[in-house]
Amino acid sequence: MGYKIAIGGDHAGFTYKNLLKEQLTAAGHEVTDFGPGSDASVDYPDHVHPLAKAVVNKEADFGILICGSGNGVAMTANKYQEIRAALCWQTELAKLSREHNNANILCIPARFVSQEVAADMTRVFLETAFEGGRHQNRVDKIPVC
Repeated sequence: MGYKIAIGGDHAGFTYKNLLKEQLTAAGHEVTDFGPGSDASVDYPDHVHPLAKAVVNKEADFGILICGSGNGVAMTANKYQEIRAALCWQTELAKLSREHNNANILCIPARFVSQEVAADMTRVFLETAFEGGRHQNRVDKIPVC
């Protein structure tokens, strides 16, 4: 079964975004691209806010955000109470972000991981279920207002 995936980022993540979009579509997922449309310099919040709102409003099951460091997109997405955006640079981190934190957005630092690692993290993120149990209580304590 495919997921509805929202994908976006900034100019530094443009190439990875297009690669992942192609791979996700080939794997049977429905992908909505929130931009940017080129590698020209952009302000990442202009793309992150609409993507995060799509996840919050359940228009997408998961989000994937890619920028140079991954930090800017993660910080912006995590402003939304219902978002748990995880900055990952190893496959194991992507797996744990789902298992333990029920992350709903994967943030990828394009300047620090290879395209292969980005693709593997994305696959693992989408294949991994939240464990619930003792982790649910912790996740419930994340929102503050």
